[in-house]
Amino acid sequence: MRIAASGMAAAITSLTATASNVANAMTTGPVPDGARPPENVYQPATVVATSLSDGGVAATVIRAPSYSISYQPASPFANVQGLVAAPNIDLATQMVNQISASVAFQANAKVFQIAARNQKALIDMIA
Repeated sequence: MRIAASGMAAAITSLTATASNVANAMTTGPVPDGARPPENVYQPATVVATSLSDGGVAATVIRAPSYSISYQPASPFANVQGLVAAPNIDLATQMVNQISASVAFQANAKVFQIAARNQKALIDMIA
């Protein structure tokens, strides 16, 4: 059951990361320069899954500056040239990641449910 629980936790982490990316896909920030580091621009979340020795999985969220320059002179973050930094987020990729995480969660939940049912049956036989 621990393996399925770790899979569900990893799927939740992935869903949370993609939801954050989708919610912030259209945000802008100041163009990074010597005075403004890239941390002032939304940094897309990427989830890295790592296999554990007990068969489970651990999910870690990594954030790295990834932005493109966009011309939006009306933005409060625009520099003198009217440029802002926008996060590099591909919405199609985020949707695929959300679907994948949702299916992974459902599969692990089913495994968890069946393991609980088998455990109950075993306890009923012993009692």
